[in-house]
Amino acid sequence: MMSIRKWAKRLKHQTMVVYYAARDPRTPWFVRLLALAVAAYALSPIDLIPDFIPVLGYLDDLIIVPLGLALVVRLIPADVAASAKEQALAASRRPTSRVMAVLVVTLWVLTLGGLGWWVFRKVHT
Repeated sequence: MMSIRKWAKRLKHQTMVVYYAARDPRTPWFVRLLALAVAAYALSPIDLIPDFIPVLGYLDDLIIVPLGLALVVRLIPADVAASAKEQALAASRRPTSRVMAVLVVTLWVLTLGGLGWWVFRKVHT
């Protein structure tokens, strides 16, 4: 049985394969749209069901994302899939940038804070 850590790493790799396949012009347009939607949902910090809801919060991460990835992987042409796998492998070997991670999180916090402030001012005006 595959450990959770290996499963999560494989899921991350498949997400990157789907992302690169979606950017490839040889991929049919409907598969590209589905691939972009699945990759965006998998990589987005915003979930269909929030994670703080007990049990249901992780259901989308455990069911929707893997099923979407599996569907897209099956629909991708073989030559595109091979190219996308190579690109994903190359990307996974590159060093990660903690500075960019902090920048992205800061941008999300500022955006959500600004939106919250705007809503607060509209409600209390």
